[in-house]
Amino acid sequence: MKRRLAIAALSVAVLVAAGGFVYSHPVRFGLYIAYARNALLTWSAPKGSTTTELNPAYRGAPAPTPVAAAANPADGEWPSYNRTLTSERYAPLAEINTSNVGRLKVLCTYDTKQYTSFENGPIVVEGALIGSTSSDIFSLDPATCAENWRTHEETESRFLSPIRGVAYTDGMLFRGSQDGQVLAYDFKTGKRIWKTTVTENSEVSIAAAPIAWDGLVFIGNSSGDTKGGKGHMFALDAKTGKVVWEFFLVPKTEGDRVIAPLGDSPLDTSTWNNPPGFPISGGGSWASTTLDPATGELYVPVGNPSPAYAIGVREGDNLYTGSIVVLDAKTGAYKRHFKLVQRDWHDWDVVSPPSLIKTAGGKKLLAEAPKDGYLYGIDLAKNTVNFRVPVTKIENIDAPFSVDAEVHFCPGVNGGAAWNGPAYDPQTNLILVGEIDWCTSVKMQTEQQIRDVPAGGFWTGMAPSNPFQILGIQDDGRGAWSGWVYAVDADSGVWKWRLKSNYPILSGMTPTAGGLAFFGDVCGDLYALDAATGEKLWGEDIGGAIGGGVIAYRAGGGEKIAVATGYTNPLWPTELATGQVVVLGLDGERNPP
Repeated sequence: MKRRLAIAALSVAVLVAAGGFVYSHPVRFGLYIAYARNALLTWSAPKGSTTTELNPAYRGAPAPTPVAAAANPADGEWPSYNRTLTSERYAPLAEINTSNVGRLKVLCTYDTKQYTSFENGPIVVEGALIGSTSSDIFSLDPATCAENWRTHEETESRFLSPIRGVAYTDGMLFRGSQDGQVLAYDFKTGKRIWKTTVTENSEVSIAAAPIAWDGLVFIGNSSGDTKGGKGHMFALDAKTGKVVWEFFLVPKTEGDRVIAPLGDSPLDTSTWNNPPGFPISGGGSWASTTLDPATGELYVPVGNPSPAYAIGVREGDNLYTGSIVVLDAKTGAYKRHFKLVQRDWHDWDVVSPPSLIKTAGGKKLLAEAPKDGYLYGIDLAKNTVNFRVPVTKIENIDAPFSVDAEVHFCPGVNGGAAWNGPAYDPQTNLILVGEIDWCTSVKMQTEQQIRDVPAGGFWTGMAPSNPFQILGIQDDGRGAWSGWVYAVDADSGVWKWRLKSNYPILSGMTPTAGGLAFFGDVCGDLYALDAATGEKLWGEDIGGAIGGGVIAYRAGGGEKIAVATGYTNPLWPTELATGQVVVLGLDGERNPP
């Protein structure tokens, strides 16, 4: 009897303690439950596999055009999120090439020891590899993974907490934070130099990797799915952290806080027509931007309108959501925009950095891949869309949503292209883009339920039955998802080859002068393809899901490939793994100790 009473008392104590933990740490408890669920889903996951198909209709150049490999030390760096400010992601390195890539092996690994949405795009500059997590920034030896320094920032836990990368200029590093701040650090020591708060709501994160140019740091905020939350673009003085200009990516309305001189803008509320109780919301800036140093123009990808699925309460074009907005980088003044996703009610952000390309045919092209499943090629001489190519499964996209039944559509809210955009290989004149083939079902809230969401609350219009459906009901990931890599001719818009993966592709695409194209999938597989044909030349499971950068650079006497692995996200059924930076090189390469 006493033993039973003791067990009962212990059980009550455990339940009380668990209840207290849930009450005091709801976000952390939700993460634990999500991670446990994902661990079960990935327990017996199949290995990654790929198949490549050539397009018989392709009539492009029969062979690659040689492009000079790295000629000076700076060519061996990866100094910005997409390597160049123009975001082509091409590395002019040929030491690892189609003839020797089979000797590629892991040389070293740096473990952040954090479970996080590790979407980091590392940079390599001035002899150091710099990376970031949601709370830390760190510097590594790019050949040995030895830690130079690591700086921790105390930030509140978030359910989703990506910090996608850093920028570098003039001996300083810059990053965003989960609580709406931009921070600067000394490149050599990691000591924080300044901190600037750019959002009035500490719940609004700065997920994007900034870029830096001519004394300015460019970054936007990721508020796109909350009631009343609006996306902005900011330019900060690199030395002081002062906000030089601010640009509203959706219309400014009465009561909106302004923290800096506003860039000239023609934007008003006429393209929204929201009824009372439905504030203009959305237009978050979730990923890095692109800049043309020759013209001083900043290309800003703009996310979805909110509530994402409730098109009936925000009639009109909802500018500038679903667009690329071009600003004067010095003043923030509007110059023009390209509306890509028309009348969005599927949460199809234009989220990835566009790529500025000089094609083999002499065109100045802007390439972009939103979440809508298409690759766009924009002729910048004519300011017109030159081509629009489907690059993943697209189904049932015209069906209206309902409060009575679920409506299934592809690509889903997590489909299409995510925060890593198109890359360009000048040797083949091919635009390379990785895609997610994953569909969603949505059942709507009533208009009154949408109206009743409090200011600052999560606001999509979706009627979820559990916390894992806040963005819609995803098809069962293990077996119902996959990925694509498309290689599309930059002049004609005709695809030359395409690769199908049994796992989605979130990582950056990286073509090199060695005739290779590198990418990773969410199973943890890193692949090297022949960039001209799509043939898989090498592939290996290197750890957790790859959702961040894949970069190429020179260090320790030879070319290296570095990959951010361990993408652990409660909404994605991926392996539970800590965020890691994995560095690879050729077998037999000698590195200094």
